Amino acid sequence: MTDDLQGLKGYFEKDGFAAENGMELLELRRGFAKTRCRIEPRHMNNVGLVHGGAVFTLAAFAFGAASRTGGKVAVGVNTSLTFLKGTRSGILFAEATEVSRTRKLSVCSVQVTNDSGELVALFQGTAYITDEPFPVR
Repeated sequence: MTDDLQGLKGYFEKDGFAAENGMELLELRRGFAKTRCRIEPRHMNNVGLVHGGAVFTLAAFAFGAASRTGGKVAVGVNTSLTFLKGTRSGILFAEATEVSRTRKLSVCSVQVTNDSGELVALFQGTAYITDEPFPVR
């Protein structure tokens, strides 16, 4: 990871919502981010599966990081999440890859997998790229 991206990684580690929900940024490079969440009782819904909001948060955290590696503030304008497999325990990972970037839009595809490598969910997000430098100074 280049020094500037190492600095960005530190910036994302300060994301209060992700941190409060047990999300970690593992890897960051231009147009790519990988996040992780160790499943705890707080992540469960009332039928014993990981809550959809926890899966979405993990994927959105990876999406936000990947879309901001271009050095500008990028904010989500559209997302979708398809659940493929329920999860009851273990670790979830989200890998976001920027599949398209123009001057004003970043489109990322995110795969959420469990610790056995099984696909749990697919997320797609589009972010609007502002003219404001990131990280915000």
